[in-house]
Amino acid sequence: MENLNRKTAKKAHRYPERIIQFGEGNFLRAFVDWIVYNMNKKVHFDTGVVIVQPLPAGMVDVLNEQDGLYHLNLQGIDHGQTIDSIELIDVVTRGINPYSQFDEYLQLAGNPEMRFVVSNTTEAGIAFDNTCKLDDKPAKSYPGKLTQLLYHRYQTFNGANDKGWIIFPCELIFHNGAELKRCIHQYIDLWQLGDDFRQWFDTACGVYSTLVDRIVPGFPKDTIDEIRQRIQFNDQVVVKAEIFHLWVIEAPESVAKEFPAAEAGLNVLFVPSEKPYHERKVTLLNGPHTVLSPVGYLSGLDTVRECVEDETIGKFVHQVMYNELLPTLDLPKEELAQYASDVLDRFRNPFVKHFVTSIMLNSFPKYKTRDLPGLKTYLERTGQLPSGLILGLAAIITYYKGGKRGNDEIVPNDDKAILDLLTGLWKTNDIATVAQGVLAAAFIWGEDLNTIPGLTEKLTGYLQSIQTKGMKETVLYAIH
Repeated sequence: MENLNRKTAKKAHRYPERIIQFGEGNFLRAFVDWIVYNMNKKVHFDTGVVIVQPLPAGMVDVLNEQDGLYHLNLQGIDHGQTIDSIELIDVVTRGINPYSQFDEYLQLAGNPEMRFVVSNTTEAGIAFDNTCKLDDKPAKSYPGKLTQLLYHRYQTFNGANDKGWIIFPCELIFHNGAELKRCIHQYIDLWQLGDDFRQWFDTACGVYSTLVDRIVPGFPKDTIDEIRQRIQFNDQVVVKAEIFHLWVIEAPESVAKEFPAAEAGLNVLFVPSEKPYHERKVTLLNGPHTVLSPVGYLSGLDTVRECVEDETIGKFVHQVMYNELLPTLDLPKEELAQYASDVLDRFRNPFVKHFVTSIMLNSFPKYKTRDLPGLKTYLERTGQLPSGLILGLAAIITYYKGGKRGNDEIVPNDDKAILDLLTGLWKTNDIATVAQGVLAAAFIWGEDLNTIPGLTEKLTGYLQSIQTKGMKETVLYAIH
């Protein structure tokens, strides 16, 4: 079996580089790059993607070994038809690690054909870090890196208005475009880049809020041997995803004309406001995802499908979705119920083995954006605290204790400050201290959550129950 590269995969096309992509992970490769691939095939978009690795450690080296090529396995039910397709995605031209290739990174700004920037650096990625400097190689934060690149482009082309960029952040933050733009403005001020550059950025460039929706389990380790037999290549970065996809972009028609995804028959919507789509998706898909993952994992389950189909954890998921989160939204109830039903069908997709551990990266920032707003709204509207959402937070805190589940080592993955906080709190061996300390962490939540009436006591109770009775018994108690 041959290794995958552009010499062995003779049908792969080469496209001019017109998109810079911050993030080499599974989601962008299964979503944005697949969309670009379809646009190239169906509407002659003729565009290649350069991937920039946002962190010092990543996988652009593996991608480069394959000349940017990889296979995408889409599986699911589409209009009653079972789909199990594998396509060779050929839009990625190369990957750059700016920590070791900073000059090559800056050279991207000098390409006159470069037009788009996309990113997915997780919810924690769009943040201002005042320790970043203009002469860092590169700046630590994603907005800092992007500002360095934008300023270099501005200088290279002497502020030409036709050399601005269209920027689509895909991080799961409401108004992610506005937040990214705000961070860039902060770097312009911090680095004293001047009013002329600010005006060029504000007028020649567009930073547009977007909402992305596709479940991407990632590398199909359970079926990789079968897939390699089907494709007859040794592909190290195969990615698996569901059939469903939705990209909502809050941008004018002029941007839609430059990015003609709808003409290619793709579910990409250019809308005046992404807010209702965002709230529905984050609340009813990502919200349950974030809490079912630690609850299911600590109950001995490994995949989203197992969680939904388990008698006990399935009831927990149903309670969180229908009884706690759905009532916090303002769209018509019938529409919300239908969307929730569709989400559960996606969770049950028999082809997608979505491991819950892959969802638990950066669980605290995810809970803040996906579940905490629902917790507050539920309390405001009902006068009660939502048991399922609080139990989900207790499960996250317990997971971050580390240790083992059976023979499996529990290794949380989050910001070092969060990991250090949890390690220190659990060392006290006092559950109340753990609960109070997590809720008081303003650097996570932006506030002290101990001020929410009854939350500290309820969270402490669930944490104690998990320690003494186990997760499943605690779930039965919480959703009785």
